[in-house]
Order: sequence, then structure tokens, then C-alpha cells
Amino acid sequence: MRRATRSSALPILVVDDEPDICELLELTLLKMGLGVVIAGTLSEARELLRRDRFRLCLTDMRLPDGEGLDLVRFIASNGGDVPVAVITAYGSAENAVAALKAGAFDYVSKPVGLEQLRTLVRAALALPETVDGPSGGSQLLGDSEPLRQVRERIGKLARTQAPVHISGESGSGKELAARLIHENGARRGGPFVPVNCGAIPDALVESEFFGYRKGAFTGAADDRDGFFQAANGGTLFLDEIAELPLGMQVKLLRAIQEKRVRMVGAPAENPVDVRIISATHRNLAALVASGAFRQDLFYRLNVIDLRMPSLRECRDDVPLIARSILARLCPEGGVRLTDAATGRLTQHDFPGNVRELENILERAVALRSSNDISEADLDLNLPLEGVDPAGDDEPGGALPEYLDGIERRAIQDALAKTSFNRTAAAKLLGITFRQLRYRMQRLGVRDPDAGGGSQS
Repeated sequence: MRRATRSSALPILVVDDEPDICELLELTLLKMGLGVVIAGTLSEARELLRRDRFRLCLTDMRLPDGEGLDLVRFIASNGGDVPVAVITAYGSAENAVAALKAGAFDYVSKPVGLEQLRTLVRAALALPETVDGPSGGSQLLGDSEPLRQVRERIGKLARTQAPVHISGESGSGKELAARLIHENGARRGGPFVPVNCGAIPDALVESEFFGYRKGAFTGAADDRDGFFQAANGGTLFLDEIAELPLGMQVKLLRAIQEKRVRMVGAPAENPVDVRIISATHRNLAALVASGAFRQDLFYRLNVIDLRMPSLRECRDDVPLIARSILARLCPEGGVRLTDAATGRLTQHDFPGNVRELENILERAVALRSSNDISEADLDLNLPLEGVDPAGDDEPGGALPEYLDGIERRAIQDALAKTSFNRTAAAKLLGITFRQLRYRMQRLGVRDPDAGGGSQS
């Protein structure tokens, strides 16, 4: 064991049997004003961890008497909250993933890049000292057991840099969970960049993700950063990851493994410091089995999984969530649900989850006749299959068709109440005239007689 210090704070534990690596790490950490303790074996490191406290542990994957993974598991099983970063061999993606799955904070590959090492150390030292549940600006409301478990898991995920894959039905709060992981972790001071992978045309996906250099293609008049550069130092949330084209999946895999990206038209790659959180409502494992999603990318994205429960699993939380949504929709106050309306919401199956609940309450607020929202105002008598009153939607349709049916009904009701005056209907619905016109066109809602009785 060797101890060197330039700080009165807790030191960094370095575990490695290679003198050159130890010297490099020690000099780098000392220049950062940090104390350093060096151990050459797994047994020596365990003894130090039993006896002393450390702010961070940096361990090589291969040690004379064991593996760095053993040390990660030792700290996790003994209740220690010291973050552990593992030094892996170059290109050893399997070891890196295994370390993150075991609970490592992060990893760094040999040969150790000093800037990458400094970034890792700064991120580890920025971790909150407590491991309680999330407490950032966003909130995950509910006291049911499924949501308590989700909050506890989010608190743990916030203390690692491992890629996280969030699964769950549409509207169940996957982006909110990703924001909470970001806001309660070491990257909370950096950007949170959400990206809907299904909304990017295939021809533009690479330039949108990695950016491009001036002249890289027709129309590239200036250099432009991509999502990775925008999220540098923070978190990149890739929603609907299953929609990513197979060709782009290969490039995303390399960016995650090497922590470097190449702008379109650039001669070389540049390092990026980004945490990846992905999500989808689809079954990625089934897509891998069918060949629609790369197995190696799934392996890297799904290092740690988080499943968001459906609203059906948290029925007791519906009144609390509904009151919170109403407070946001009506900040002036005074609008409330009657007991009958609250009971009806609690019994509803919510195939669209929280997003559907928001949609229902927005419509009820727009169409209510008093500050008390009744069961009738909720208009929950539509079949769960989402039958379109105009006959355009078939029974048994998927969730998007079901939600379109709800929106179509709300627009038709507003138009009927205003004698098809679209300006008045838009005001009643709480949207702009342009938004109403767009939605009518998208949903196929038309005036009873062309040009009569409506205001454009």
C-alpha cells in the first residue's frame, strides 16, 4: 500500500498491480488536488475498504488475486456507497458491460486517456452523498408499491453512469423517469437532450445524431452539432429506440462503446461525454429475435433496465395524479373532480396511461359547465377499443387510433356546441385556431356542409 495526499478530504483508492498505471493515475489525481491510496491486490483493497473511507475507487479489471468485478460486488454487498470505476482492456466491451451490470459507476479503457479519466473522476465526485429516492425538480407522483419501487430504483440508477433502458406502455412516464435519473445524478448540471428516434427521417438520422461539417452534403452551409454534441456532459435520452434504422444502430453502438463520434464530413472522431438512456414501448428482446434490432446494441443499451408500471397497476394513485394535472391545467384553482368522477377515473383501464388521463382532463376542463367536473364531463363511455363515431376507426384498434377517437369526439363536441364556429370551438378547447384546423384535417373532421356555418 502507498498513500499520497494533497487534500484533507477523503482520498481516492487506486487498485492496480502495474507500477506505470499506478504512477499515471496517482500523478493525475494529485494534480486535481485529491488524496490517493494505492493497493496492489484485491485482498489489500478489501482490507482498506473495511478500515477506511474513500470518495472513489479506481480498480483494474485483472488483479493478481482476483478481478475488479469482485471488488465491485464486495462494495455493493457490504453496503458501501463509494462509487467504483473499472479499468478495462481496450475494446473489451463485454468486461465493461459486466462491470456496469455489477454496479460499477463507470469504466475507462486502456490506454487510459487522461481527459476521459478526469471527466470520470469529476462526475463521481459530483454524486449526491445520499442514496435516497429522487428529489429533483420533476416528480413521480404516487404512493402505490409499484411507484415506490420505481422511485427507489431511480435513486440507485442516478448513482451510476451505466446505460439504462426504460420499458413500459405508451404514456407511462418513461421520459419523466429518464429526467429524474438525470436530475438526481452526477450529470444534473449538464444538459438533458430528449430525442424521438421515430420522428427523424432515415436520410437525416446520422447527421442529426453526430452533426456535420460545412460542405459535407448539399445544403450543409455551416458546421452543425448533433444530438451527441448537444448532450455533452449530460444525458441523451433516446425515446422509441426501436424505430432506429439498422444502419444507424451500428454507428450508435460504436459511439456508445468508444465514447467518440465522427461528424458527417469530418476526417476524425472526437470524444464525447454522454450518458445514454433509451426507451421504447415495444419489446426489444422480441425485435432482436426477429432480426429487427441488433443484438449487440441491445446488449449495450439494456445494461440496467427500468420498467415503468401502467396506470392500471397504480389505481390508488389516480386521484392524486388527477389533482396534480388539474392544478397545472387550472393554476387559478377552483376546479375539482366530483366524488363520482374520481371513482369513475379510478375504475378506468387507461390503455394510454398518464398521457390518456391528461387528455381526458384537458377535454373535461374545456367542456365543463361549472368548476365541478362531473362523471359525464369525463366522457368515458367510449368503448375501450376506440370505435370512431364517424366510422373511420375499426373496433380493436391500437392505442394511437383509440386516442385519435377521443380527440375526434372532443373536437366534434366543441364544434357542435358552437354551431361549427371554429374560432369559438378552438377557444372552448383551449387551443389556437391553427391547431384546431390542423387537427381537424389530420382526423378527418369536416363541417356538415362545405362553407356553411363555420368561420375560417
